[in-house]
Amino acid sequence: EISIDYGILEKTQNIAMVPIKNQWNDLDDFSDLYDQLDHDADGNVVYDCDFSSVNAKNDLVYGKNKKLISLIDVQDMIVVDTADALLISPRKDSAKVKRVVEELKNKDDERVLTGQTVYRPWGSYTVLESSENHVIKKICVYEKHRLSLQLHHHRSEHWVVVSGTAEVHVNGKDFFVRPGESTYIRVGEKHRLGNPSDTIPLEIIEVQLGEYVGEDDIVRFDDEYGRK
Repeated sequence: EISIDYGILEKTQNIAMVPIKNQWNDLDDFSDLYDQLDHDADGNVVYDCDFSSVNAKNDLVYGKNKKLISLIDVQDMIVVDTADALLISPRKDSAKVKRVVEELKNKDDERVLTGQTVYRPWGSYTVLESSENHVIKKICVYEKHRLSLQLHHHRSEHWVVVSGTAEVHVNGKDFFVRPGESTYIRVGEKHRLGNPSDTIPLEIIEVQLGEYVGEDDIVRFDDEYGRK
């Protein structure tokens, strides 16, 4: 909400400036992005999706994972399709997406703060499916990194290793779990997940089950990144 110019550059006393000759454009909304990208013969901008059209012109179409998006008799529109949200808007009105964000904030919708993939100091996780009493995640742990020593009061966890080797600590016991193997963490068990490899990322599928599966159900006993 606050630009870097106003929030930092206008206030700092410790700054150096170097003049350059370069094109500069503020990208305030999707319409500005459309103006800067390459267009096809019909004036369409297509990014990361398979696209087919019938009389569709001057549209911005943004997809994920090569999903097929088809437009018929559509002009001057924005179509942004991600894993957890879909935006369709006239191009000239795309800045009104800020109103949508404000509405979601008023509803305390978590999607305002986090996307489907969340990045942590140790790696990332992607939510594949969720409900009130279960969550399925794909977890990636960087080489030579590990999560905090922790427990959960309301949920159990089942880990299946997809690639790499997992170094697992459960209630004082340490063991390795390899691709195709799995382990189960009961409610209240103190546990830790790590990647002992210095060359291969660790990928697992985690299934959480319980009466409450919120991210705040966590008690940390030790954390290499200083989190509480």
